[in-house]
Amino acid sequence: MSEFPFKSTIPELGKIIDGIEKAGEKILEVYETDFSTEKKDDDSPITQADIESNKILKEVLGETGITVLSEEDTDDKKRLSEEKVWIVDPLDGTTDFVNRTGEFTIMVGLVEKQKSVLGLIYWPIKKKMYLAESGKGAFCHNEEWKKIEVSMMSEIQNCHALVSRHHLSEREKKLLDEMEISVVTNIGSSLKVTEIASGDAEIYMTTTNKMKQWDTCASNCIISEAGGKMTDISGKEMVYNTESVNHENGILVTNGLIHQDALNAISRLDS
Repeated sequence: MSEFPFKSTIPELGKIIDGIEKAGEKILEVYETDFSTEKKDDDSPITQADIESNKILKEVLGETGITVLSEEDTDDKKRLSEEKVWIVDPLDGTTDFVNRTGEFTIMVGLVEKQKSVLGLIYWPIKKKMYLAESGKGAFCHNEEWKKIEVSMMSEIQNCHALVSRHHLSEREKKLLDEMEISVVTNIGSSLKVTEIASGDAEIYMTTTNKMKQWDTCASNCIISEAGGKMTDISGKEMVYNTESVNHENGILVTNGLIHQDALNAISRLDS
């Protein structure tokens, strides 16, 4: 991969990116086979791809000496006393992987003092890497690194909304109506946030408490550095490395310009 677009505070960043690409190759190897799917305790799916990717990521991130919280490992809570923690989803969008939509990613985020300070999202099918670090901007690498920025759309009714292919609730449908948004696209995994960060859509939200910190940590830094915003659905900032890993009050991601209008619509519907 070509030279980084900025000087990172993480000396091992190059190695980490290599590790993520290696995990992506392993995921695609499994994708090409007649793999089996098992259910975890929370009824979510897991495949050999999740396990193999996790193994590669833990090995490369372990070299930094920073604790890793991964979706595919037991959370021993030692991380709670740490200032820095890696928060990892080795295969975000396992359902999309199983359904072979191609819309699955690898997510690696770094938290410092409970804030997301570095984000990496890799889309194996497209060989696309998204990268952001606090104060340094957001970038996407396909052939070369390019800076990405959110759109300047400021009228909420003219916005393009992205919704989950698998988890769209009745409440979320009502909210889209309340906001008078008519352009709505289904898309899997963290690609919803990378699309908004790249200026190709303006809003994504989920009102349930099912999202976990590894579902948002990497993308939070990316959307923020691209000029957008991620909060819970009452407008509170996202906090990481807490006792519970669930985002109890949903998620709202926008290009920033329409964030308050979206919060106002949520508030109207809930009042």
